[in-house]
Amino acid sequence: MSKMGIYEKLGVRTVIHAAGTHTRLGGTIMPLEVLDAMREASRSLVAIDELQAAAGKIIAEITGAESGIVTAGASAALTLATAACVTGMDPDKMNRLPDTTGMKNNVVIQKSHRDGYDHAIRAVGVKLVEVGMPYRTYPYEVEAAINENTAAVAYVVTRSRGSLSLEKVVEIAHSSGVPVIVDAAGELPPAENLRRFIAAGADLVVFSGGKAIRGPQSSGILCGRRDLIMAAAMQNLDMDVHPETWKPPEEFIDLDRMSGPPEHGIGRGFKVGKEDIVGLITALRLYVEKDHEAEYRSWLRKIEWIVKELDQLNHVKARAALPQESGMGFPLAYITVDQEALGIDCFQVSRALKAGEPSIHVREGMMHEGTLGIHPINLQDGDETVIVKRFKEILNK
Repeated sequence: MSKMGIYEKLGVRTVIHAAGTHTRLGGTIMPLEVLDAMREASRSLVAIDELQAAAGKIIAEITGAESGIVTAGASAALTLATAACVTGMDPDKMNRLPDTTGMKNNVVIQKSHRDGYDHAIRAVGVKLVEVGMPYRTYPYEVEAAINENTAAVAYVVTRSRGSLSLEKVVEIAHSSGVPVIVDAAGELPPAENLRRFIAAGADLVVFSGGKAIRGPQSSGILCGRRDLIMAAAMQNLDMDVHPETWKPPEEFIDLDRMSGPPEHGIGRGFKVGKEDIVGLITALRLYVEKDHEAEYRSWLRKIEWIVKELDQLNHVKARAALPQESGMGFPLAYITVDQEALGIDCFQVSRALKAGEPSIHVREGMMHEGTLGIHPINLQDGDETVIVKRFKEILNK
């Protein structure tokens, strides 16, 4: 009798994740080296501030930033980044959040950059000040929105046409002494993006650790200016310390810049365990060292085979979209269904794929146009065959 897997014991189905790196489907699969590092980390105890300081050095080296920390995901990193820009190194302000009365409590953002994830910014107690139109922003609109109450300018890496470039936003913000926070949670690959946004002048940059980096799903990266990383860390660490005996690494947190430590900060609930810190740093090193071209070729082979097989079906049009079209660092497959001819729409197809065994989840963002998408990052060898088989069974009924 074969040994039951952990999910089988729990009565939970595993899925084929052909939708991307979505958190609701478990993100991605970590390399064995990451699991081994996390297992080793779990067997000893360390001071988390010292571990974060060591991780920050590696993050800085890889991203070109002055410093960095491992966070509890990209959303937590956005909240910590915003809090750092609002409070600076003032412990009294840290203690008062999310009450921002009397503080700089506006964050400027282009209307084309608004999305559901900016709740993480608003959670600090700031007001988002929208500028521009959904399809266009002029430089003067950002300039006019910045005033004495502006804590930061938020910049979401997006493929929206008409948005101002990061370089232009940095130029405008820095002319008024305002920091720029970049949400680049899903902007890997290409690996060059790890350094791109810092090189463009961003003050703080957010990456997900559980997507292409393949670190722990609940991990993220916040990197940028040393003073802002200090302020973020102070609002994230367990601050149940005695000020006369607590001596964090000075290059990580310079206590001489503060009048005293704050109480537990707004980011205390976003704590990161030693295993996640070690796992993320291990995954990050593996990511920058891997053969990205070989990985891309593997993705493309799977996508092209899926397209070839499904494009042969009656009333189905399948095609591959390369990164320059998709705006992502991945090739994608788009499957368009003639809903009238087949008597089934994409919503029904997606539901049938999920209900099958194994459960298959595809990209649903274009279902209203009669199109489903397939993302290759999580396709294990052989998954493409299962996906094609299920599509044929559903569409040939």
